[in-house]
Amino acid sequence: MFTSKPPLSPTLVATALFFAFLSQPLLAQTTLIFNINGYTLNEDREIERFTALQFTGDKVDNVYTDATGVPEMAELRRIDGQGKTLLPGLIDAHGHILSYGLSLLRVDLTGTATEQEAVQRIVEFQRLNGSLDWIQGRGWNQVLWDSNEFPTAQSLDEFFGDTPVWLSRVDGHAGWANSAAMTISGVDILTEDPDGGQIIRDAEGRPTGVFVDNAMDLITAKIPRLGIEEEKLALSRAMLALAAHGLTSVHDAGVSAQTVQAYKELLLEGPLPIRVNAMLGVGDPQLDALLAAGPFASADNTFIINSIKLSADGALGSRGAALIEDYSDMPGHRGLLLLQPEQLHSYMQSAMNAGFQVNVHAIGDDANRLVLDNFAALIPQTGTRDKRHRVEHAQVLQYQDILRFAELGVIPSMQATHATSDKNMAQDRLGEIRVLGAYAWRKLLDSGAIIANGSDFPVESPNPFYGLHAAITRQDHQNQPPEGWFPEERMTASEALASFTIDAAYAGHQESLLGTLERGKAADFILLEQDIFTNDPSEIWKATVLETWVNGVSITE
Repeated sequence: MFTSKPPLSPTLVATALFFAFLSQPLLAQTTLIFNINGYTLNEDREIERFTALQFTGDKVDNVYTDATGVPEMAELRRIDGQGKTLLPGLIDAHGHILSYGLSLLRVDLTGTATEQEAVQRIVEFQRLNGSLDWIQGRGWNQVLWDSNEFPTAQSLDEFFGDTPVWLSRVDGHAGWANSAAMTISGVDILTEDPDGGQIIRDAEGRPTGVFVDNAMDLITAKIPRLGIEEEKLALSRAMLALAAHGLTSVHDAGVSAQTVQAYKELLLEGPLPIRVNAMLGVGDPQLDALLAAGPFASADNTFIINSIKLSADGALGSRGAALIEDYSDMPGHRGLLLLQPEQLHSYMQSAMNAGFQVNVHAIGDDANRLVLDNFAALIPQTGTRDKRHRVEHAQVLQYQDILRFAELGVIPSMQATHATSDKNMAQDRLGEIRVLGAYAWRKLLDSGAIIANGSDFPVESPNPFYGLHAAITRQDHQNQPPEGWFPEERMTASEALASFTIDAAYAGHQESLLGTLERGKAADFILLEQDIFTNDPSEIWKATVLETWVNGVSITE
């Protein structure tokens, strides 16, 4: 059985990792880690065990499956793995690094059980941080509250008066504002819903304080923009915290031109602690210039750009996901398309013509069908099947659309923990029949699709062992439901590991560099206290990361 440890302060973890990272030697040398319980995937995509790993500089020289074959050369730096479990570095194929870094620096509302508890957390945050121009945070989820109702500005107004407050929902597709924030933004009863957005209103038509999808822009446009140094701080804090979770690479889903610049400045100041595969965000004023500049890769492959990210619809929890038929728990409502169909087509076509992979957020079955229709038309037209275009989330699918992913060579980039987090509301939203096509990993795998796994942090925890646990068990951390939520959709252990390693690498065009431990590949790996493949699967989420290595350098020891 695993033992739990109390969580470390994100600040303490990040500081310790930062100084440990700076202290590493820069000269390439040959290292042998022996006496390990190693796992990787072989050519048949099956889990294979090994006992020692040898690497020189940033590249793997060899893995040894038999302890008798381990070299004894005197010049080797030898490290005793003390029987700990060693895995290839884990890859999160869809996260938001800047948002995660900011979440570590702002009020955290995840896990609150009531609106009142959320407000009290904000009060405590203000007490500790003093006077702020804006109070910001994220993580609330009304589905988990006793009321199951959206929050209101009124509950914030009682405590924060003239200080504007803006709090993003856990999925980032809705926000909660107080009256001061609405006043600054000029929002009142006469303000109309923007295209692709909704202002939640009371019976008299007055804004209640919750803004969904594109309507959030009404508030966020008035929040002072982050400076590049603030972005660099948040990115650095996030990357080090992600490394502590065992992630060696992240696909950053939608970055601005300023964030690209922040990453490049961090590169000049020293290597990035983990690998970042950045997707350019559609809607950035400088997108055309970034596309014209073409793909980018740093010399050490810790920062690459070869894709764009755009969003077709909203999220299921806030009823912004675009559905073909009405929401089962809200007749007459089918969600929101965030772009007009002709806009979506134009963005996708322009990116393909510029030589970029196209990654489209689609959650509802209507949004997924629209995106797949565009891929079906544009991939042969642009000759870009080899770009491995992606649907980010691919969360609710009609059966006939499930089959189209493999047919088109399109990758479903999915997040296993969304299923176990959403299980309490998904069937309410979708009904008994439509839910059978939701979070449908087994159906997609059986059709020949390749699934890249991730977390969508900070919507979910970035801990990849939460994702591996959810993928294999379809259970939450209380082992519920006992047999798993729609257990027929579970992944095998090898499939789950592949989705967080070689298949995520494939989705980022990096499978020749990352995803397995074999000769010539990057020396990216992690050491664990527990053996997640021999212990009870229900315990996987409790795994403890001891060390994280990227490019042959330990950034956590």
